Amino acid sequence: MSDTPRLDQVFGCINIGSFRIAAMVAALTEDGNILVLGSHHRQAQGIKRGYVTDMAAATFAVREAMERAEKIAGQSVRKVHIGASGAGLTSRIAQVEIDIGGRRIEEEDIEHLLLEAREGLEPDGRMVLHAQPAHYTLDGAHGVANPTGLHAERLGVDVHVMLADGAPIRNITECVQNAHLEVSSVVGSPVAAGLACLSEEERELGVALVEFGAQVTNVSVFAAGMLLGLKSIPIGSADMTDAIASVFGIKRFQAERLKCRYGSAVASPSDHREMIPVDGPGDPRGGEPARGADDHGRIPRAQLISVIADQLDRVLKEVDRALKDMGFSGAGGRQVVITGGGAELAGIADYAQGSLGSPVRIGKPPELDGLAEAHRVPAFATLAGLALYAARDPVDIRVLRPRHQQQDVIGFPALAGKVWRAMREYF
Repeated sequence: MSDTPRLDQVFGCINIGSFRIAAMVAALTEDGNILVLGSHHRQAQGIKRGYVTDMAAATFAVREAMERAEKIAGQSVRKVHIGASGAGLTSRIAQVEIDIGGRRIEEEDIEHLLLEAREGLEPDGRMVLHAQPAHYTLDGAHGVANPTGLHAERLGVDVHVMLADGAPIRNITECVQNAHLEVSSVVGSPVAAGLACLSEEERELGVALVEFGAQVTNVSVFAAGMLLGLKSIPIGSADMTDAIASVFGIKRFQAERLKCRYGSAVASPSDHREMIPVDGPGDPRGGEPARGADDHGRIPRAQLISVIADQLDRVLKEVDRALKDMGFSGAGGRQVVITGGGAELAGIADYAQGSLGSPVRIGKPPELDGLAEAHRVPAFATLAGLALYAARDPVDIRVLRPRHQQQDVIGFPALAGKVWRAMREYF
């Protein structure tokens, strides 16, 4: 007999970043686990700071990344969940209450409450990516996962709403559709990265998540199991690469290699004595030497780290400002988690801890079965989080319809079951 688990559902995930496009084919097994069948990434094209700037180039990159993932998986997918990190993402909590009058809460009361919450959505001309009930309240008491059967004077719900600018999201969606794929959902990257990198306890007690991407850094705050605040900073690790290229007068690919191989956020006494080569194997010869290089084309490592530190200071000042604007402080040892490609810089956790005044750790993807070793690093946390999001299939109040509308594909009892399962995952 084969030990291979039966696959109940196969789905695709695509994280559209400014530096790379990452794709995954995954499946839910009969025992409810996620199995990664294939994953691949390639350099992004036609994307700048999370926005599509060249539809044809972006479509080609998405199609190639997914085709490679499908080839590794040995099967194709039709529907995909896509991650978005730019597009003016914002997050808010909508709170709605209805009067119960002290009686026992029935399923019809939950339906009525969620429909009230849906009617109360105010996107202010923006696009709602998802509107999901996080938890319920009974007479103001928070953290109730399933209020059915309980008594209360008033029943409330806290709904997490993720908003984005409409046109950029439509461009991202069209880019994926042009690649012959159907979009199941567009997920704000902080939601996906939070699922991948944060424990339930951290999300409950309070934690900040910093996604240090190539051209966008998202700063989000979680508490009470919900994403409470989000700010996007249009700066990333690619700006660090550009600064290195500018200071030393070298190509971007050389600057990226120097940053990844020799870069660090923390200086050491030996840096001034260590000379590092600008050129790598296979680089074309005969060009202009790097500024400050010796006769062998080497630069002091201390100079490289100085440039990196200057850029890191710039980013962390913006992160600190964003955290303070959202009311997050390091008082009481509240945790900050850094993920994304920029989190792979050596020493960044120690450097950020000193800068932000909070304990800092690096957020990595969870141990998903079948996930390639190359994709078990912070740069692919959002991709893994998309798989977790797809597996949880959280309910969205926008799809709710009154039970008397018989034409609905999903009846309320089945949808209520999804609500309870989703709540159990969160609490």
